[in-house]
Amino acid sequence: MMATIVLVTRYRRPAYVWLGAVSAFTIHVVVAVSAGKVISLLPRTPVELAVAATFLTGSVVLFRAARAASVDDLETTTVAHASARAAFAGSFGLIILAEWGDLTQLAEASLAATTRQPVAVGIGALAALATVSMIACTVGRQLVERLPIHKVNYVGSAVFATLAIWTLVEVARG
Repeated sequence: MMATIVLVTRYRRPAYVWLGAVSAFTIHVVVAVSAGKVISLLPRTPVELAVAATFLTGSVVLFRAARAASVDDLETTTVAHASARAAFAGSFGLIILAEWGDLTQLAEASLAATTRQPVAVGIGALAALATVSMIACTVGRQLVERLPIHKVNYVGSAVFATLAIWTLVEVARG
């Protein structure tokens, strides 16, 4: 959700950001439900530690981007005349990379493996991700009018840091 909000504030083309995000999520869902059995066989602790590291990395990246944006001219962080193609491709690329192996994808794989209904899990997961992305695009467009990008990045950094800590606490609880 935070990635989609940041993308909308950058490209200012919410429909194309949404289409790019949903296209990337479609690939994620297909891979997750297809690999559900394999992923569910992996040891839980290393997977959770990898997820925590990913969240922590995301937090650091967003924090650095926020610091750079608050120092630089904020207008340079927005692609004022981004084409539809650029918004779609940028969103697709970021989501396909940034969301790879996240908790949602791991949960989809686990559900597909345990329920043995990958099509139902895939349809439900994609519907949920598309809906959350739509909400983020709507909120993101409103944020563009009210908040500078560096403040959105600080919030995203805090969310990712919280998720990293939460994941590590869950690992520690065993």
